[in-house]
Amino acid sequence: MRDRGRDGRLQWRGAAGPDSRLGLLRELGEQAVLETIFREGPITRPQISTATNLSKPTVSAAVSRLEHARLVHAAGRRAGQRGRKPVAYVVSSQAGFVVGGDIGGSNVRVAAADLFGEPICDRKQPTTKDGSRAVGVQILEMVSEVIDEAGATHGRPLALAISAPGVVDQKSGRVTSLAYNVAPEGGFDPLEVIRGRFDLPVLVENNVNLAAVGEKWFGLARGVSTMLFIAIGAGIGMGMIIDDELVRGAHGAAGEIAYLPLVGDPFNPRHRLHGGLEDEVGAAGIVAAFNERRGPDDPHPDSAHEVFELAVTGSAAARSVVDHVASRLGTAIATVCAIIDPELVVLGGGIGASPLLLRPVRGSAAALVPITARIETSVLGERAALQGAIAVALRAARTQLLSQAVPSPKPQRRSPSAAEAID
Repeated sequence: MRDRGRDGRLQWRGAAGPDSRLGLLRELGEQAVLETIFREGPITRPQISTATNLSKPTVSAAVSRLEHARLVHAAGRRAGQRGRKPVAYVVSSQAGFVVGGDIGGSNVRVAAADLFGEPICDRKQPTTKDGSRAVGVQILEMVSEVIDEAGATHGRPLALAISAPGVVDQKSGRVTSLAYNVAPEGGFDPLEVIRGRFDLPVLVENNVNLAAVGEKWFGLARGVSTMLFIAIGAGIGMGMIIDDELVRGAHGAAGEIAYLPLVGDPFNPRHRLHGGLEDEVGAAGIVAAFNERRGPDDPHPDSAHEVFELAVTGSAAARSVVDHVASRLGTAIATVCAIIDPELVVLGGGIGASPLLLRPVRGSAAALVPITARIETSVLGERAALQGAIAVALRAARTQLLSQAVPSPKPQRRSPSAAEAID
């Protein structure tokens, strides 16, 4: 999708002194031209001039430099003009591509996309159960395969972004804790295996944060400046975007709503590890709650998915569990809405995306706060975090392209961190 709008714009992070003013102006002009071609191509030079408010000679010079750098190319002449038809330009398919990866408790996904975010190829495998380092090796192999396939048609990889469970330290890019669904000890660091293997920026971010970014770029939240993404599956987590910026908190743990004390006894020591809310509405809690309510004719389910299926087929015990989950989830949303006042709340994850939850969750939240958000189910489904990883990689790749397209005597800009690539 070419029109990223406000959320898709590149951020200028360079610095300019008096001696570099002309170089800075040239780079800014080139940035504006390339970004306009990204968003609106195929587009002609006169149209670029109108869209950017740059003079026609400035646009022509910028397009020539970008064309020489093989970042853009002519895509035929634009019809419907009087006189000589102007040439239209698009970003070259050989300019490069990006790779996104999503490490989940059940599956690992890796995909490549072109510089407009359009898919090139992808892979999906069950997550190995041989420990965190084995998971790192698994994603390393999958990324290598995707890079080889996409590189045959789209040039070179420009950025790699990884979605991982757990809290991510933005200074080091390492996952520091809470990745229990991948590693039982809670520690999991994909950079341990991946760092240094690829000559490109490698960005790591929390999976639910990236699901929010994915929904912002590609899903329901396009054009929404303040929104929440709540994922309910094996665990529960929340990604927050406020005024178009991803919020992480002082320790990278913002949105860990699993620890909201919305349970009967919030001080029960059993809630210390995973959090009281997760113990009740996460997958294991759902199965345990059903077994407590199970009637003599009810089967023994192995998963929360089976409990939800039983609710559809008429099991009173399963229906009671689903209603309880919806009530707790609606209470959590109402709590957050009272503090943040989001415009939109998106529900995702294997449990959160269930159609059984949407209506009762809306009702529970509305009963608790006078002003609530619009609550919807994710349109990206299980690919939300992967799409967020691709969005982050696209930001980093576009910044890299601009820095390479314009030779400058200034010191080279460093690769953006995950925080810079998102915000």
